[in-house]
Amino acid sequence: MTGAEIMAVGGFFVLLFGFFFGLWKYVDAKIGAAKTEASAAASAASAMASLAREELAAHRLHVAETYVSKSGLREQTEQIMGAIGAVKDAVDKMTMRVDRIVENQSKPRTTRSS
Repeated sequence: MTGAEIMAVGGFFVLLFGFFFGLWKYVDAKIGAAKTEASAAASAASAMASLAREELAAHRLHVAETYVSKSGLREQTEQIMGAIGAVKDAVDKMTMRVDRIVENQSKPRTTRSS
């Protein structure tokens, strides 16, 4: 082999090495950009999740302070129904008293006029 042929083969290998090295750098840069982008998206998602968690806790507190529980509602309903029953009993007793008063009144005597 002559010196020119050796230089051509050496140049070819340097060319291949340079091509693969450049290709590797290009792919590595794309991977690095994707990692950076994914990291930014992940931290944004984490911030949104944290905000959602705080808002949910505030809403739970608002619901606990504002609305009544099932057992509390049941208790209030029982008290109201008891009061309505007491009013019904009082009205029933009142009508019985009125009926007795009307029954005990003397009936007016009817006279025949001729």
